Amino acid sequence: MKWITSANVHYDRVASPWLIKRFVDPNAEFLFEAKGQQDKRPKDAIPFALPGAKLSPHDKNGVTFVKILREYKLNDPVLDHIAIIIDKGVNYVLSGYRPPIDDRDGQMAVGFLAFSDGMILLKPTDQERLDSSYVLWDALYALLKSNKKEL
Repeated sequence: MKWITSANVHYDRVASPWLIKRFVDPNAEFLFEAKGQQDKRPKDAIPFALPGAKLSPHDKNGVTFVKILREYKLNDPVLDHIAIIIDKGVNYVLSGYRPPIDDRDGQMAVGFLAFSDGMILLKPTDQERLDSSYVLWDALYALLKSNKKEL
């Protein structure tokens, strides 16, 4: 299936394709919409993190990652934990949230944001950013799954 989001993917719009690829649609193909190109959006692509989409960008109802969890009924406590980390990262960027030293999820969010920022500088295309970032999200999933009780 084809999925489409806005160009210049970052953080939630990297984690969300990872979630889709790993837990919803292993054959997902991602397209990236340039600003002002909404009229050229393929009709057969599922929009996510785009204004007006069912799987809309982060807002009062949560980050896109959470909306995908709900829509596809992904009941996995590890994915729920990742959603908390993503939400804290979005709040760091948009609301000035600064995690205290004992907020491990918030601290991880800041680290993942730094990785995401660096990936923008390192990889010139959105697809390369996704492909290069999946291993990080795989690693976080493995860590949280193996340490459920400790985290």
